[in-house]
Amino acid sequence: MLTPAQLEARAESPRSRRPRPRLSPKQQYHEYLLQRIEDYKNSIPRDELLRLGNDAATELQDAAEGQYFLTEVVMQETVDRIIMKRLRLPSFSRWKLRHAKVRQAQQSPTHWGLERNCAVAAILPRIEPGDHALIIGGGAEAAVYLLAAHEMRVTCLFGDNATCTRIETRTAAESLTGNFEAYVAMLGTWFPPLGAPVHLVVIDAGTLAALSSPRRVALMAQMQDVTLPGGLHVVMPTRAAAAEAWVSLYPDWERVPVPSRANRKGKREGSPGVLMSRPFPPSASRASSTA
Repeated sequence: MLTPAQLEARAESPRSRRPRPRLSPKQQYHEYLLQRIEDYKNSIPRDELLRLGNDAATELQDAAEGQYFLTEVVMQETVDRIIMKRLRLPSFSRWKLRHAKVRQAQQSPTHWGLERNCAVAAILPRIEPGDHALIIGGGAEAAVYLLAAHEMRVTCLFGDNATCTRIETRTAAESLTGNFEAYVAMLGTWFPPLGAPVHLVVIDAGTLAALSSPRRVALMAQMQDVTLPGGLHVVMPTRAAAAEAWVSLYPDWERVPVPSRANRKGKREGSPGVLMSRPFPPSASRASSTA
């Protein structure tokens, strides 16, 4: 996650900071194939999966020269090839043309129903591929897809299985599952091991409002503890709860202003949400200022 100073420096001199490496188109295509194949396997009954294995064994035995050893790896590759034919998955060249257009659309906040001036949209220029985002609550669903489209690693915590299943299905359909994990959790009670520091947390205000005060405080403490210094939190407003109500939960954090914009009719768009930044420790702040 770029700091404002780094973002400004990169704008002035694009070569002043080397971005994190992105996946090549071939790597992205390979991930796309693997995800579609695994989604298909998970969607069919076990007896159908066993029939696929039998079909693969028959194909190998009937192959020219019949010299294949039926190892687990060979069987797996053959099953995957059968599934690719069944799903009529595109070749790399066809996928590349379509993927570029789709991904460009997916990286726009309005594609997911988010307003152009929302707090999540405001931080998009600061994102680097591989940054880790933590999404809390089903009300922040649109942010899941937007951030995944910007190649963030996305971990989601939802309070019910139905929301988790719906979002997993949507991310798979949109080919956004490369760095996506979802958990059903009792928010404010259990927190999964994340395995990586968090650069960005997005939480919907409705989720905070629905929790009891002790669980809300516990959840907020957990989220703030796992966030890197300089990391950001976005509280998204919902119809039932305003984001402003929860600014008091960040007593030591810095509020980042989100520019408001007018729509084409000259009217101000809805509440952009709240954007907060975790301050650097004093020693780190002095070091960064002198660097």
